[in-house]
Amino acid sequence: MPTPNELEAKLWKALRSDMTVMLGLERSGDNLMRPMTVQIDGDADHGPLWIFSAKDTELVKALAGSQNAFMSFADKGHDLFARINGTLALDNDRAVIDRLWNRFVAAWYEQGKDDPKLALLRFDPHQAEIWENEWSLIAGIKLLFGSDPKEDYADKTANVRLD
Repeated sequence: MPTPNELEAKLWKALRSDMTVMLGLERSGDNLMRPMTVQIDGDADHGPLWIFSAKDTELVKALAGSQNAFMSFADKGHDLFARINGTLALDNDRAVIDRLWNRFVAAWYEQGKDDPKLALLRFDPHQAEIWENEWSLIAGIKLLFGSDPKEDYADKTANVRLD
């Protein structure tokens, strides 16, 4: 049974590997969520998370200053899921752009790092709810032998502070 710290470490490892999240602003009556690729600057297991986007996207246009936001994440194997709450802001820090720039990012910006459409977003995570998934076949076998699947999952979730 993983501890909250172990689940948090698994989350950071999965984010470094899979990088795709659904990013949204916490505003009532609004379903503005978009798939985005996050990058972690450096080796530390904490934020901020950086997202290259474009100034003309709905999400960036809706962003006013620093706003409460959230990410929904599922790793590629569907072994780990998370909802991460934090704050999102436009932060075109040239030093960060230079450090994180790569050929995958460059493919989206015709004028390179100086493209006027480029928008670098900074997501500062504050809290996460993390779920570790148990392989469904094993859960099914346990159910056949009278095990309560809810008990198995009770120790595979954690709420952790990320700031």
